[in-house]
Amino acid sequence: MESILVCLLILCSCLLPGGCDHPPAGGLPVVGMKIGSQTFQLEVADTDSTRERGLMHRDSMPADHGMIFIFDAPQELNFYMKNTRVPLDIIFLDENAKVISIASMRPYDWNTTSSGSPALYAIELNQGAAGRSGVAVGDQLHIPALPK
Repeated sequence: MESILVCLLILCSCLLPGGCDHPPAGGLPVVGMKIGSQTFQLEVADTDSTRERGLMHRDSMPADHGMIFIFDAPQELNFYMKNTRVPLDIIFLDENAKVISIASMRPYDWNTTSSGSPALYAIELNQGAAGRSGVAVGDQLHIPALPK
């Protein structure tokens, strides 16, 4: 009986915010990544379905959180804010993880925000977070080892 109780307590702790490296809103793997002067906890969207859903239908996101979109090959990327309630910054990176563009996006805006040139990664953060972190076009970032 005690072992069942211990297992239930461990399971419950994983369901609480910050438990088991999965945020309650997304349920995706999370990776820590330094962007500018700050470290962000980024949910990993690396499949068609997770990239398509993105940060839709969320009412908020912690200040140090975001999402990294990983594509199979460099291409010009276009994002829009369908069903996305949270204003966001988007950082586009090329295949070498060099920042090629940064933009802000408004909630529910169906206008596309383009990378402008081939990108392999896109990172969405709360609006204003990119500027506060000091990241700039031309900066070289490090993509951490991603969870399997």
